[in-house]
Amino acid sequence: MKKIVMSIVALTATTTLMAAAVAAGACEACHGTDWSKAALGKSKIVSEMTHADIAVALKGYKDGSYGGPMKGLMKGQVTKYSDAELDAFAQTIGK
Repeated sequence: MKKIVMSIVALTATTTLMAAAVAAGACEACHGTDWSKAALGKSKIVSEMTHADIAVALKGYKDGSYGGPMKGLMKGQVTKYSDAELDAFAQTIGK
């Protein structure tokens, strides 16, 4: 039983990290490889945001409670991810 639980934990962690890596690739065109660009000249600079602020923004885009002019575009980018995946991804970028 312990091996099954550990396998599930490992699989979940791997899936979350892979999702973060895939998401990062999709984000680079607008936000830059080091997150230092204001996407389309309209967004906050992600590298200057805290992990918590990034998580709030990503989940807010997903549920429609966050965002300005790019709200619709960002909703399409994050809808496919779970809140846990968005939290994990937010921990990989920002301050």
